[in-house]
Amino acid sequence: MKKTLARWLDSDVGHSFRNSPVAMIAAVIAFLCLFCAVFAGWVTPHNPFDLATLELGDARLPPVWSAEGSTKYLLGTDDQGRDILSAVIYGARISLVVGIVSVVLSVLVGVMLGLLAGFWGGWLDAFLMRVCDVMLSFPPILIALLMAGVGRALFPDAPTSVAFGVLIVAISLTGWVQYARTVRGSTLVERSKEYVQAARVTGVSRWRIMMRHVLPNVMGPVMVLATIQVATAIITEATLSFLGVGVPPTSPSLGTLIRTGNDYLFSGEWWITVFPGAMLVLISLSVNLLGDWLRDALNPRLR
Repeated sequence: MKKTLARWLDSDVGHSFRNSPVAMIAAVIAFLCLFCAVFAGWVTPHNPFDLATLELGDARLPPVWSAEGSTKYLLGTDDQGRDILSAVIYGARISLVVGIVSVVLSVLVGVMLGLLAGFWGGWLDAFLMRVCDVMLSFPPILIALLMAGVGRALFPDAPTSVAFGVLIVAISLTGWVQYARTVRGSTLVERSKEYVQAARVTGVSRWRIMMRHVLPNVMGPVMVLATIQVATAIITEATLSFLGVGVPPTSPSLGTLIRTGNDYLFSGEWWITVFPGAMLVLISLSVNLLGDWLRDALNPRLR
């Protein structure tokens, strides 16, 4: 493990990371958010979704630095007496899970279709690219909103896992197109190179060439795009949850918390919506900064 880390730090990408303060700060912030989200049960002082521990008498308390604040709730409470700090960490976990899983699904679908379109060409390439053109003609949030709304209407009493699955598929349905187009363009360049021609001459099958030789050489742009798309997927999930067609209210994400706090924003309880919004901005900004750094680090023209 230490040798692998040392080898990575000595590489071009590692050297670029060590010389980029913005990338290091963004990585630390993203790691802290991910760590707190994964180990929310041990990090948070309260379980905000345990109804037995909620106290309505503590509802809408301001943060601890306010005159009416309590040291028991550092960032205050919402309208149901839930600790805002704990709710934000649990909500970040749900948002990160939905965002990461939807991006992984989009990468799997988009990379495979892009490889097939770029390597095989012909009618398959034309058909897949026309499908991409049709998908790009609709706003992504509209497609996700439509599918999530239809899923909630068809399965109103569905369990939480089904609701999460519908939301992930709704986000992935619009996310795979960019990967497919990116991989197709890179594959068209790679398939005409000498190493691919040599593999064909030696009798290697098309599928083996595509998966073993072409795929590793087109994954650089995919890694950059996937890093940036994680933030986009999280924001899309927050938007859908804010509109009421995202995750179930029993397992609120950051978008649901922002929607709940929006009802009390003009009455003075600003902390109910500001802190979930700040966490959403922090996660999205750190991931976007990492994506920008990775794009520059993998670009040979900038070395």
